Amino acid sequence: MALNPIIKNSMLALTLAGLVACETVQTTQGGAVGIDRKQSMLVSSKDMETQASKEYQQVLAEARGKGLLNRNAAQAQRVKTIANRLIPQTGVFRPDALKWSWEVNVLNSDDTNAWCMPGGKIAVYTGLIDKLKITDDELAAVMGHEIAHALREHARERASQQMVANSAISIGAALLGLGDVGQQGAQYAYMGLMGLPNSRANETEADRIGVELAARGGYDPKAAVTLWQKMARLGGEEPMKFMSTHPSSADRIADLTVYAQRVEPLYQQARKTR
Repeated sequence: MALNPIIKNSMLALTLAGLVACETVQTTQGGAVGIDRKQSMLVSSKDMETQASKEYQQVLAEARGKGLLNRNAAQAQRVKTIANRLIPQTGVFRPDALKWSWEVNVLNSDDTNAWCMPGGKIAVYTGLIDKLKITDDELAAVMGHEIAHALREHARERASQQMVANSAISIGAALLGLGDVGQQGAQYAYMGLMGLPNSRANETEADRIGVELAARGGYDPKAAVTLWQKMARLGGEEPMKFMSTHPSSADRIADLTVYAQRVEPLYQQARKTR
C-alpha cells in the first residue's frame, strides 16, 4: 500500500529534524599527532557517560562475584601504575578529562582484550598480559589506545551515526516500498560505504593518540609497533580490509611506525623528567 503524501512529508520532516539536531563538535585538541577531525553527535555525552558507568559497575560486580576481579594484586598494581602515568597526559587533548572519575581494574579472562568506556572506565584482561607476554611499554600502548577512544568519544559518535542511519534507512525503505529485504540491503550498503570505514578511521585516531599519550607518559612509543606485530602473530587470518572494522595489521604497523617516530621527542623529554 502506498503511503499517504502527508505521512511521507511528516516522515521526511522528522528525519531532517534528526539530522539538524546533530551537534558538530571538536572533542579533542590535535596534539602532536594532529587529530583535528570534527564529529557529528546526536547522542548526549552525559547520557553516554551515565550509561557507561552503570554498565561498568555491572561488569565489576559480576567479575567480583566470580572471583575474577583484580585477583593478582601485583598485576593489578602494574596496570594501575601505567594508568596513573597516562591519565595526566590526557589534558593535552582535552583538559576536562583530568576531572573524569577514572577507574582501572584487571579482569581474569583468557580474552586478549582491554577497553575504556566513556568517562574513563578502564578494564584490562589478563589474557592480554599473559598471552602476549606484554611489556610495560606495550601495555601503555594498548591502554593509551583505549583511553584515546574515550577522549574522542568514539562510542558516542558511532551511536549517533547509527541512530541517524537507522532512521534514514527505515523511512527511505517505507517511502520507496522496499520491504524488509530492501531495508536489510540498505543496512549492508551503509556498513560497507560508511559504517566500516568510519570505524577504521576511529581505530587509526586511537592508535595515533595512544602513542602520544604513551610517549608523554615516558613509555617507548615504538612499543606500539612490536605490540601489533605480536597481535598479528597471535590473530591468525584476517578478514578482507573492506569487511573489517579495524585496519589490517600491516596498515596499522606502517602507520604506527610513522607516528611513533613523530612523538619520539616527547618520549625522550619525558624520560629526562622521570
